[in-house]
Amino acid sequence: MKQIIYTELAPKPIGPYNQAVLYQTPQGKTLYTSGQIAIDPASGDLKIDDLKEETHLVMNHLKSLLNQVNMDFEDVVKCSIFLSDMGNFSTVNEIYGSYFNEETAPARETVEVANLPKYVNVEISLIAIQS
Repeated sequence: MKQIIYTELAPKPIGPYNQAVLYQTPQGKTLYTSGQIAIDPASGDLKIDDLKEETHLVMNHLKSLLNQVNMDFEDVVKCSIFLSDMGNFSTVNEIYGSYFNEETAPARETVEVANLPKYVNVEISLIAIQS
């Protein structure tokens, strides 16, 4: 069964998509998140002046979506990271890594793209499974 997931702790969708979708079966549940960017959900302001702050905000949006369905980063099986500049990889990677146990970290790709929504520096999405 498909369920739309929404939390006030992550940015509101600005198009024809949802923050996340939960798919439940008798065997368990799978969460698919939309890409998260560094928008302050309370003010709607972009927070892109400091890459570390931006990355933490993105990861906290993902954490809020996970928590909304009683999951956490241990349930994450796949992440996608999009960077506007691969030169930011090590900074983003260090912060991203602090949210995971290295031995059980998810599969991941990190790619540089020409542009991201609202010209942010980083966008991250994930898939989490719980049985």
